[in-house]
Amino acid sequence: MRAVIENDPIETVIVKPLSAHIGAEIEGVDLSVPLSASEVSAIRAALLKWRVIFFRDQPLTHAQQVAFSAQFGELTLGHPVFGHVPDHPEVYSIAKFRQSTRFGGQAVHRPWSGWHTDVTAAVNPPFASILRGVTIPPYGGDTQWTDLVAAYAALSAPLRHFVDGLRGVHRFAPPAGAQATSDYRDAVEKRILVSEHPLVRVHPETGERALYVSPSFLKHIVGLTPRESQGLLELLWEHIVQPRFTVRFKWEANSLAFWDNRSTAHLAPTDIFDLDFDRQLYRTTLVGDIPVGPDGRPSDALEGSPVNAAEALALN
Repeated sequence: MRAVIENDPIETVIVKPLSAHIGAEIEGVDLSVPLSASEVSAIRAALLKWRVIFFRDQPLTHAQQVAFSAQFGELTLGHPVFGHVPDHPEVYSIAKFRQSTRFGGQAVHRPWSGWHTDVTAAVNPPFASILRGVTIPPYGGDTQWTDLVAAYAALSAPLRHFVDGLRGVHRFAPPAGAQATSDYRDAVEKRILVSEHPLVRVHPETGERALYVSPSFLKHIVGLTPRESQGLLELLWEHIVQPRFTVRFKWEANSLAFWDNRSTAHLAPTDIFDLDFDRQLYRTTLVGDIPVGPDGRPSDALEGSPVNAAEALALN
């Protein structure tokens, strides 16, 4: 299936869906130069419809990635807790062994382990993330995304009604069974972020409802007993990672993934640690709004301030 969005006589953005619910490859644009208004509009429309979009054969520098990203919103600091690459405060390094500086011990692995939506510990998590592949192994290292709108719609009506009124607390913390390294503890203590978000988020542009249940950051449901909270969270986490809601992307050098954090969660690969190949990607993120639940109530910051563009601008 190929959807073609006609913009004007000399511009065509080609959208190639990859699965029933989520993921599409975009062709017909050069991301190294400024886009036309119609190209920006077409790409944004594809992002809203397919949640995550992919581009191939786009050799960009850090500065070009930043410039491309800025056409869709304000950029945040590379990462509000873990910093940025030298001389490019908007760019965050996704290196193969970055996790080894964060956690020790043996984490408990479950079907949803590692799945997350970016920086949901902030009261205004990023609207979108843009990840660029530079050094890519010849095999392995795929990233997966899941459609949280489709997952919400697939719940039974009684369960949808129940979770519509619930809220959960999100924070940075080691996975179950793992121990934080001193570097991780120091970074988290310098920028404490704890927020209470609705379990169901109303998308600010489409009006769709999404299960906002980031497994890596959501720690408990407000008002439920610990056993009730854990049982419901595990049910929802198991539900959102069903293969029918997901897409898997095979990286190549100079590929980009651009995803909507308001309607997706994603999973970084772990098979790369069984390979001798290096892997290096770079991410930019765009400032997000404060989530709102079906009852119209916005999220609350329990600790820490919103993530905004001023932090990145201050370092430029």
